[in-house]
Amino acid sequence: MTFTLAHLSDPHLAPLPEPRWHELLNKRITGYMNWRRKRRFIHARSVLDKLVVDLNAQSPDHIACTGDLANIALPEEFTRGHAWLETLGPPSAVSLVPGNHDAYVRGGLERAAHEWGAYMRGDDGRNGFPYVRRRGPLALVGLSTALPTPWGMATGRLGAAQMVALDELLKALAQERLFRVVLIHHPPVSRAKWYKLLRDAGALIGAIADLGADLLLHGHNHLAMLNWLDGPQGARVPAVGVPSASAAPGTARHAAAYNLYRIDGTRGAWQCEMISRGINESGAVRELKRVMLVS
Repeated sequence: MTFTLAHLSDPHLAPLPEPRWHELLNKRITGYMNWRRKRRFIHARSVLDKLVVDLNAQSPDHIACTGDLANIALPEEFTRGHAWLETLGPPSAVSLVPGNHDAYVRGGLERAAHEWGAYMRGDDGRNGFPYVRRRGPLALVGLSTALPTPWGMATGRLGAAQMVALDELLKALAQERLFRVVLIHHPPVSRAKWYKLLRDAGALIGAIADLGADLLLHGHNHLAMLNWLDGPQGARVPAVGVPSASAAPGTARHAAAYNLYRIDGTRGAWQCEMISRGINESGAVRELKRVMLVS
């Protein structure tokens, strides 16, 4: 039976709640100024809502969201984020990993865990990363690259402890006949400026080269991206990014879009078709392209 996985990212929920003055006595002040100057014209809730209506109409079996629900990690943003996640589905049907804007200041990740924890919890019921969720023929592996960073920085990091746990998971999952999907916010391959990169991308690329995966999904760059990572024994692993799910047409390089992955087959003979759907200048959501990633 074909299993359909949907992927969207970086909704940057608008409008931004009006902050209290004392909430801006930290890194938030630059993010708030950037929102007022530019980002409020890019991220439109009406665009995001249209995209989600179209996504739900496709009746995916599961939905993955790779972070940045928040903008500057105001307390109210996490409450709003929980309400928005409920429009996608219950925690059992939606898998989430956090982004750098969710960890914009210290305490952000703790609030995210409190409000969104049920969407970031593995089948074993434990909190923390990496987590594993098995859905149909899929094993979804959720990673966190989110951490509070200094002013002007948007880097991510997995860290040694998470990488050790990931290695163990990938080894164990290699023994199961499941389609392994890695969920992460920062891309392992990127042409972004140095202050936006995944700092230990090399460790992740090396783990996948040694232990394998079938698909890696990310956000962060607000672009439609497809890079191929080396896997074991000459295999190639697609690393796919999507634009911001709220980017209004004409305001960003890539307007809002999401991907569907139709997955069928068995270990050694998987088929994975990627269907991109996005919003056009008239405000309609349409199919943009189809690509066979694995066959």
